[in-house]
Amino acid sequence: MSAVPEPWRPAVNPWVIAVVVSLAAFMEVLDTSIANVALPHIAGDLGASNSESTWVLTTYLVSNAIVLPISGWLVELFGRKRFFMLCIALFTLGSVFCAMSPSLGVLLAARVLQGAFGGGLQPMVQAILADSFPLERRGLAFSVYGVTAVCAPALGPTLGGWITDNYSWRWIFWINLPVGLLALALVFRLVQDPPYLTERGKTGMRVDYIGFALLTLGVGALQIMLDKGQEDDWFGSRFITTLAVVAGVCLPALVIYEWFRRDPLIDVRLFTNRNFATANLMMFLVGANSFATTVLVPQFLQTLMGYTAQKAGMVLSVGALFLLVEMPIVGRLVTVFQTRYLVAFGWVLLAGTMYLSTQQLDLAVSFQSVTWLRVLQFVPIPFIFIPTTTAVYIGVPAEKNNTVAGLVNFMRNIGSGVGTSIVTTLIARQSQFHQVHLVSRLATDNPSFQAQLNDMVHRLAAAGLGTWEAQRQAYARFYEMVQQQAQALAYIDTFWLLAIGAALMFVLAFTLQRNDPRASGAVSVH
Repeated sequence: MSAVPEPWRPAVNPWVIAVVVSLAAFMEVLDTSIANVALPHIAGDLGASNSESTWVLTTYLVSNAIVLPISGWLVELFGRKRFFMLCIALFTLGSVFCAMSPSLGVLLAARVLQGAFGGGLQPMVQAILADSFPLERRGLAFSVYGVTAVCAPALGPTLGGWITDNYSWRWIFWINLPVGLLALALVFRLVQDPPYLTERGKTGMRVDYIGFALLTLGVGALQIMLDKGQEDDWFGSRFITTLAVVAGVCLPALVIYEWFRRDPLIDVRLFTNRNFATANLMMFLVGANSFATTVLVPQFLQTLMGYTAQKAGMVLSVGALFLLVEMPIVGRLVTVFQTRYLVAFGWVLLAGTMYLSTQQLDLAVSFQSVTWLRVLQFVPIPFIFIPTTTAVYIGVPAEKNNTVAGLVNFMRNIGSGVGTSIVTTLIARQSQFHQVHLVSRLATDNPSFQAQLNDMVHRLAAAGLGTWEAQRQAYARFYEMVQQQAQALAYIDTFWLLAIGAALMFVLAFTLQRNDPRASGAVSVH
């Protein structure tokens, strides 16, 4: 009877590898949000309008989204370690070009370079961790990766605001230079490719030009549509409508074309695995929920409560710091409980915190209360993120790890765009709906309204205003209060939607495949 070969393990302690590769990912994920608060400074310095400056974010997200799903194919082409180092080097170089940009055009080109090679970092980190750790320790390893994927977007606005206020917007890009160089040197010295990558000979891979064209057009159009849709009034804009048509044609064509191709650019057949498809759907909604609330909370605090960007960022940062403690704990729990039970617990907990947000969020909420509310919104995310990231590899061959990592990160990336677009649109539309409803109550034949109006007019007149001016200001103040109340109700509606979505995912969690958390390789099929 032949002996079962020992599974490959890296020569270096895997926890050292986890920290090193996560450093590179943290740098990249931070750049998805760190530039947000600096946009007015960038526009003023480079002579651009505020609307033009938002392309600094859009170009990064578009190029990032295009590379994510093909990262597995690029590993086949270059080798994983070489591709990972190439991404770090060119992402860092793109950061230098961003910092030195003399005009908006140069900055946008540099952001495309940043986004494209930054897109390869997250999936490579996840794939390296999946290969470096045995199955029973992956949950704990992914908790390190989770810190980069979940905490970095929340810390980005606070760090970006502090750097921009105290130094210059260019330093939000310069800080990537030392981090990138350090990560590049450490990866070169410590990271290895597993045998299934090094022993597999090159098979003369052909470049899939048609697949790449469909991917670029489809994903690029979708990402720009999501980012600019609300700003351009969605399908009231010919530009947005054109993007929707391009995405609607190219993306289904891409799936059909890749399905029948022998050496596909994207292995879409993986989605026939129910467990893989379910885990990707959940990761899509994790991205949608976490990024949606990252947009909702500071926007509520700044527009309705009068918070500065830095003070609003502090609310997010406290929740992110709490995750640093929680992530390793959840990583340990993955080695004790089935992933689907942890995921179900995370979704029901998230539904509860979203419901609590509908009850607690109002125009009188204190800084302390909203900070704790944000902490509670963060608490469920690791219970979903880490077990789902672990579950997506169940039943998938090791040689598909790079492809799996690329696709699951792509789904989270697109989810974040969809979630952000939905909540910004919902707030705008529901604010209009509630405003119409509230204004209808401010009729002159409403005794309650008339009494409050007369009281305010008398107080303004007592302060020295004439009768006509006192009436005008009283109406203006009532209208301002109506607008604020309408927007507050719109935020509450949005949290209701997030709560319902989380509750539906709780049910779906039980369709995930069973796994033995203590076994190193065995998976019991559900």
